[in-house]
Amino acid sequence: MIKVRSLKKTYGRVQALRGLDMEVPAGAVYGFIGQNGAGKTTTLRILAGLLVPDGGTAEVAGLEIGSHPRALREVVGYMPDFFGVYDDLRVGEYLLFYAAAYGIRGPRAFKLRDDLLELVELGEKREAFVDTLSRGMQQRLCLARALIHDPRVLLLDEPASGLDPLARVEMREILKELSKLGKTILISSHILSELADLCTHVGMITEGRLVRQGPLAELLNGTPVQTIILRCHGPAEAAEKLLAGWPGVEVLRSLPGQVEFRLAGGAAQAAELLKELVLRGVPVTHFAQEDQSLEDTFVQLAREGGLNG
Repeated sequence: MIKVRSLKKTYGRVQALRGLDMEVPAGAVYGFIGQNGAGKTTTLRILAGLLVPDGGTAEVAGLEIGSHPRALREVVGYMPDFFGVYDDLRVGEYLLFYAAAYGIRGPRAFKLRDDLLELVELGEKREAFVDTLSRGMQQRLCLARALIHDPRVLLLDEPASGLDPLARVEMREILKELSKLGKTILISSHILSELADLCTHVGMITEGRLVRQGPLAELLNGTPVQTIILRCHGPAEAAEKLLAGWPGVEVLRSLPGQVEFRLAGGAAQAAELLKELVLRGVPVTHFAQEDQSLEDTFVQLAREGGLNG
């Protein structure tokens, strides 16, 4: 649905994108992760047709960016990280205004307004002035605005930015519903734990380049370093002695009868270590990889130099 190849963008002396490659499958909820200044917002603005890249190509729904601006606006809904609202408009009027901008008027526009307000749980606020809404409500109204023309692709730049925990949960549930409707959603966010609960795919960007992408489960399970919990029947001194001299091992913490450590490599390396522990008579009762969270993966890449932007 979204294909980006060797995308470049420079602001003066700052190179925001340095040959970015990215692919978002149709129907995916794609979490776009990176530190401030990594190039996330620039990428989304290019995909929305608001910025012209200095090099490379980008396609959304088969439309090349820059070649089909009118068609692109029909298939893309964009929600920026900072957005303006018209303080002297009521909530319902706000959506009708944007509906008219897409040529939607009359009974169809009124029905669309009511349906979208129901979707984002603002039906009771239809006659309220926009500036009286809370930050979370304004975010949901902006999402409704991005949906006014029923786009196939949603580009959301930090949609939960500045929201309290309850408002973030409400936004996440709405995005899940949109995913069920078949929308392809690209989300830029720093709230990693919530992306893990929502996304099907993840891409990690640093200094204008994508350093890792793929299905969420594959990304979490395919990390080159795993954290392992080892428990023994009785003291763990023998296990600690072996681990101290084992290549690729970093002991994180030791407790009576338990050691938590990081091991470079995959299943084969873990199996070899377990075999050696048993051969040396260590009474192992538990040897298992700790679940790797999206945040763990992000931090791990940062420590290894993969995310220095």
